[in-house]
Amino acid sequence: MPVITNIADLKQIYRRRVPKMFYDYAESGSWTEQTFRENTTDFDKIYLRQRVAIDMTGRSTASQMIGQDVAMPVGLAPVGLTGMQHADGEIKAARAAEKFGVPFTLSTMSICSIEDVAENTTKPFWMQVYTLKDDEFMQRLFDRARDAKCSAAMITVDLQMLGQRHKDLKNGLSAPPKLTPKSVANMMTKVHWGLGMLGTKRRFFGNIVGHAKGVTDPSSLSTWTSEAFDQALDWDRIRQFRKMWDGPLIIKGIMDPVDAREALNVGADAIIVSNHGGRQLDGALSAIRALPAIVDAVGDKIEVHLDSGIRSGQDVLKALSLGAKGTYIGRAFVYGLGAMGEAGVTRALEVIHKELDSTMGLCGRRDVKTLDRDILLVPEDFTGRWTV
Repeated sequence: MPVITNIADLKQIYRRRVPKMFYDYAESGSWTEQTFRENTTDFDKIYLRQRVAIDMTGRSTASQMIGQDVAMPVGLAPVGLTGMQHADGEIKAARAAEKFGVPFTLSTMSICSIEDVAENTTKPFWMQVYTLKDDEFMQRLFDRARDAKCSAAMITVDLQMLGQRHKDLKNGLSAPPKLTPKSVANMMTKVHWGLGMLGTKRRFFGNIVGHAKGVTDPSSLSTWTSEAFDQALDWDRIRQFRKMWDGPLIIKGIMDPVDAREALNVGADAIIVSNHGGRQLDGALSAIRALPAIVDAVGDKIEVHLDSGIRSGQDVLKALSLGAKGTYIGRAFVYGLGAMGEAGVTRALEVIHKELDSTMGLCGRRDVKTLDRDILLVPEDFTGRWTV
């Protein structure tokens, strides 16, 4: 077992073990990748106040997200194609999250189905859904999540149309992936990954194939995905989705205070400040820069969470101190999964937790629920002075 001290260590192993097509899928953004880069680098602009001679004993990272107890306020974000990063990837990630005591969110575009994950876990997980045109499919998706005892639904609202991701186009990554001599040659060098994929029956989009109208096999998937997403989406349409699901609801993809207030009005229990990991609107603010204004706009009327850019426990601490009640890791857990399967996801969570716990103590706080802006040094112009 290699010595893993930070998320970057897992990323190095991940890059060696996973085919380039799927590494690039995770490790890329849209267009120039400005927002993708700044999602992480903007965390570095926020400094911490070190405090001394303060009792650091008895620290606790335990908290709640949408009323559910969590070992730390960090969930596993929904990531499409997770089952191509490692065989049965969604199942392995869900198991690691369950054992650690944090939420796991299954993507609609997962390889393992809702039922696959439910059969291989013992605690409820969360289900992410896209805003699709087909009401019948959407209702069945919510019903399947309910039957699987999912304890929350997460609606992603920032994917009405796809931001261009140059690496995916060049690699032939689509639904299903287009295999080229170059990509096949690269896959053949990833022996551990290949053996895992040969040993599983789950290689296609388990929530789509056999469930969406007209999608009976992988070959019919491409047409469906090109037509399924609803570019006419508006808040009335989101209200319709709210009626399809009577449990806790999270809306993901909020980057503006106006949209945050709209999400509050449709009856969401939480919103996630997220720019889709820099994979949609390139040139948008980083999620951490957008967070303070959104927290100010909705106050304590709705839980505000943050996704996009988190690579350490210090990043988690900074987001919580700026007002977020929960955070999510996507790429950070995918690095661990691709590197070492379930054990790698567990190691990613351990790294994040240790960094959060240690940094919290050195900032003079013993309870994660007491974190606030007082422990941060934030540049005066961090949220920007913009001409509108």
